[in-house]
Amino acid sequence: MNRTLNVVRMQLVNRATFVWVPLIVLAGTVVISLAIFGLISSAGASATMFGGGAQAPLWYFLAVGVQALTLTFPFSQAMSVTRREFYLGTLVTAALTSAGLAVIFVIGGLIEEATGGWGMNAFMFRLTWIWSQGPLVAGLFFFALALLFFIVGFCFATVYKRWGNLVLTVVFIGLGLLLIATMWLIGQMQAWGSVFAWFGALTPIALTAALVLASAALAAVSYGILRRAIA
Repeated sequence: MNRTLNVVRMQLVNRATFVWVPLIVLAGTVVISLAIFGLISSAGASATMFGGGAQAPLWYFLAVGVQALTLTFPFSQAMSVTRREFYLGTLVTAALTSAGLAVIFVIGGLIEEATGGWGMNAFMFRLTWIWSQGPLVAGLFFFALALLFFIVGFCFATVYKRWGNLVLTVVFIGLGLLLIATMWLIGQMQAWGSVFAWFGALTPIALTAALVLASAALAAVSYGILRRAIA
């Protein structure tokens, strides 16, 4: 356990990747979104406004997942850290930073609720569907989503470390072809209405559970690849 916690400390030595850059991205998108909302409001718009700019740090966690492996894995191996310890410590770091980001999103949503959308009826944190089951579920959703993005980036980085750029490119192309084939099959079955109805019936907590299951599956795949990766 101590060696695993040492990996957490090692990852957080690079605070720019895990802390400062996500916060800078979040602050920048919030300022830009508020400026846009202000321009629309000053033009006389009275309808409720929603923006997704504040979700930019969640997408950035893809890059965090990549850098968590590529920047520190070789160093960890030089320090005689086992792959299991590196893997567990990195996931703990991802969980901690994802939880911190989720708390910020919930606080932002509560501020928007208290101020009537920054006084402009404008919302970027308190999105109606995500908050429909309360702030706790909203926080769990943002946590699960940030963690999933991290693990996706980490998984792709392990593929690159294990097999190189050629195989990673083939994987990307294969996933694209799989997506197209799935869409073609749904179209052939004339099932788009059922698919949209199924997504529409999902509750935030149900989607959060699905995100957690997807994260667990990808995390298992990542560990299997990492065990044979070359530093």
